[in-house]
Amino acid sequence: MTTTLTEKSHAYPIISLNVGAVRTDEYKGKQAQSGIYKTTVDRPLALSALGLDGDEQADLVNHGGPDKAICVYSLEHYPHWEKVLSAELPLGAFGENFTVGNLSERDIRIGDVFRVGTAVVQVSQPRQPCWKLAMKWGLEELPMLVTETGATGFYFRVLTPGTIQPSDSLTLEIAHEAGVTIEEANRVMHKDKADAEGILRVLAVEELSASWKKTLSARLSRLENREAPDFK
Repeated sequence: MTTTLTEKSHAYPIISLNVGAVRTDEYKGKQAQSGIYKTTVDRPLALSALGLDGDEQADLVNHGGPDKAICVYSLEHYPHWEKVLSAELPLGAFGENFTVGNLSERDIRIGDVFRVGTAVVQVSQPRQPCWKLAMKWGLEELPMLVTETGATGFYFRVLTPGTIQPSDSLTLEIAHEAGVTIEEANRVMHKDKADAEGILRVLAVEELSASWKKTLSARLSRLENREAPDFK
């Protein structure tokens, strides 16, 4: 699938640039390691194909890697979660690298290309919140609540490494012509799981991450096998 240049550029200010080292915490009575505890930095950071300098992930199978180099979350979701958690949330509260303003999952498409600082990045998939978010905030159902609201955030892959300043913005350079938004991808993955046409639309986006392609392709195969006539 090719992409097309937008007629008008859109920019989303980075409110906070966040990184964190792996640390040990306790979850369900057991020791667990995670890099979800991010803190705001006020200095330029190098961005490589695997993420920001100084940022770490404990689980390299399910977190990090080229398709999930940068996690992005919108500041507009914070007031809702502050009510849910009865707490004032610090920036980077959801383990995101970029806390961004004026952004909605309705507006961001799989395959969109952005310039940030001297780097170029591309949207690869929605974020799928896991138990580590529950561990951080002490609310077991938090990952499920995040998924249900659709306020998941998303991931970038890095097309061109560079340097990011805390005052930079995400500037949309190329909007993917397929128009499959983060909101739509979340719907197909988590809500309307038997929507074969929806799955095909998402899978048609070449820039979709490898892990989402694998999951959705397997689901589509099961749906097709279930619907096939049984001649036995």
